[in-house]
Amino acid sequence: MKKQTQLIILFFFLGFINAQDVEEVVVTSSLTDQSQIEDAVHIVSKDELTNKGTVSLGEALDNLLGVANADYGAAVGQPVIRGMSGSRVKVLSNGMVVRDVSSLGPDHPNNIDLSNAQQVEVVRGPSSLLYSNGTIGGIINVVDNTIARTDFVGTNGNFSHEIQEVNSGEVTGFNLQTNQSGVNISFGLLDAVFDNYEIPGGSIMHDEDHDEHEDEDHEMGAETVLANSDYEVQNARFGVSTTGDWGYVGFSLVNREGMNGIPYHGEEHGGHEEDEDHDEDEDHDEHEGHDEHEGERIFANHTSDIFTLEGSYNLNGELVKGIDFFMRSSDYSLTEQHAEEEHHEEGHDEDHDEDEDHDEHGHEEGPTTFENEATEFGVTLDLSNENLSQKVAFNVAEEDMSIIGEEAFMNPVNSEEFTVGYYLNTQFRELNVDFGMRFDDITRSGSVTEEHHDEDEHEEEEEHGEMESYDLDFQTASYALQVSQDWSDDLTVSLGFSNVERAPGAQELFMNGPHLATGRFEVGDVNLTSEVSNNVDFSLDYERDGMFAKASFYANTVDNYIYLMDETEEDHEEHEDEDHEDHHGDMILANYLQQDAEFTGNEIVVGRTMDLGNGNLTVSLGRDSVTGKFNADSAEESYVPRMTPVRTFFDVDYDSPDYSAGVSFKDVKSQYKTAIGETATDGFLLVDMNVAKEFALSQDVGMTVSFFAKNLMDERARNHTSFVKNQVPLAGRNIGFKFNITF
Repeated sequence: MKKQTQLIILFFFLGFINAQDVEEVVVTSSLTDQSQIEDAVHIVSKDELTNKGTVSLGEALDNLLGVANADYGAAVGQPVIRGMSGSRVKVLSNGMVVRDVSSLGPDHPNNIDLSNAQQVEVVRGPSSLLYSNGTIGGIINVVDNTIARTDFVGTNGNFSHEIQEVNSGEVTGFNLQTNQSGVNISFGLLDAVFDNYEIPGGSIMHDEDHDEHEDEDHEMGAETVLANSDYEVQNARFGVSTTGDWGYVGFSLVNREGMNGIPYHGEEHGGHEEDEDHDEDEDHDEHEGHDEHEGERIFANHTSDIFTLEGSYNLNGELVKGIDFFMRSSDYSLTEQHAEEEHHEEGHDEDHDEDEDHDEHGHEEGPTTFENEATEFGVTLDLSNENLSQKVAFNVAEEDMSIIGEEAFMNPVNSEEFTVGYYLNTQFRELNVDFGMRFDDITRSGSVTEEHHDEDEHEEEEEHGEMESYDLDFQTASYALQVSQDWSDDLTVSLGFSNVERAPGAQELFMNGPHLATGRFEVGDVNLTSEVSNNVDFSLDYERDGMFAKASFYANTVDNYIYLMDETEEDHEEHEDEDHEDHHGDMILANYLQQDAEFTGNEIVVGRTMDLGNGNLTVSLGRDSVTGKFNADSAEESYVPRMTPVRTFFDVDYDSPDYSAGVSFKDVKSQYKTAIGETATDGFLLVDMNVAKEFALSQDVGMTVSFFAKNLMDERARNHTSFVKNQVPLAGRNIGFKFNITF
């Protein structure tokens, strides 16, 4: 009843505001204005995305305060916001949730195309509740114009080509937009191919390196090219729309195909190295030896087909001003597989076949396919009046997830969601008020198969399983309130509160099998309850005469935080019988558990913009920090694993009408606040730069030439937020060049 009481109080508060004389505030619809969601804390522009080379979604956002990248090689970069990752951060495309299989493995890429992105928005707080459930960390919204919401003017397009040195990468893109007889047509193609990327010698840390040669440049980690770090993507999109004073309506078809190598595939453990328990969220690599698949080709093929219908109708009624609607159907598939070895270590038996490998390592190496078929419908009502701007959203979604093949660690799961969301913005006297709330009814239907091993009279073992089915229903209620006030013409103060619930995901409930991406035998729990996040955020925003500064401080208590806990050394030894060997192999057994956790942190930036006549020079210095701790009963501190280390950013940027340049320094500190059993990571300094110049080739044709360099100092770096930080380091020095012809 506590949640309901809080919501009733808030409704009375909002009703009081509505009864007062308030200033009218116009808030544009996110679905009619390029899906620009209200109150985005960061907006990454198209130029920032295109002039700095092709990267994953996580890497594109990694230099933003409070946002980090959980990478698994160059192809995979899942965003982390204030220590929150996975399904706690929702990725959207034009305000609609991207439904892929990235939640089922840290080695699965987000199904996002940045080549046509007009901007990328990072959103926290009240407005995020209008778009998705469980947004404890926030949402990432990628905006494009495949479905035009305003008419194109004439015919225009672009052709681009990009090369990267560190991976011999090449990216070619073509986009065309035209308006024919009042019909907007958008078309685009993308082809990207990247080889294995180069790394500084000594970047890869094996157990032997960490334990015996921690401060040395060791031979075993002296590789200069990371195997299976290649990837390629082919993307085709087509959109049609028509617009008018009444609104717009349109549809799009998107096909995306690709392949990415998997630079690490966790092997079974020979046992624990320490006499302490350690949790999932600790890097699975902490207790692993050399990857026994070294030299083997391990890769994933993925494909998706997405159909979207969306539109907006302006009613201009007294009660309902307009209606936004959408329908999206998506079919996503990712197949992981092993190929025969092309290179063999000296002394390796080249006749070693797949069946022998299965017997030795405890898992089969045939293909495994992850599929997600999803359909979603949404309607948003604009109920704004002269006193306030407000929206109500209704969403219905259905997802069918399945894993088929040799490494199928979860039976098929069907999820159904029904949502009612509400967002309000108004001016109450001197306060700007943002409020959002959301009710979700989520049903997850799945099953768990328990394996049993019986011996007959001839001592031959027979394996069979018993399946138990579950229909689990979760009702969640979330709300967020943010108030801000201009204390002066230069200073704005904001205070935000939120209470957000997240229902357990399919894998957290029904997982039951070997998960090689984490190197564990993971077991879900059908009795898990919803996470409840209670967040307080205080910020100051100052701007005067080109000077600017912003500081944010937050504390986020998450009740029933869901995580994986590895079995203890004692548990492992107790289970080391014949049954255990057959069921788990030598893999560490890890169970999904719940425990209260607290995340605290801050983000601070100061800088100045100077007018240099032909352009502006901006200099800024920023810092972010987050600490995650479990609320343990013992006196020993227990940190949440893979927390982003303290980072300092120094940026210098110059912008003029036809020329831009920038250099950035990212100083990442060592991370020693680790979970039990988790290895620490050393700090590093990354230096990036970019230069872009525009040329007029004719009256209607222009060309932008850009040069970029990443990790200019060829720094040896391992990303602490990564599941495979030790085995999969960041790329070395990367020099790139890109030209873009517009017409």
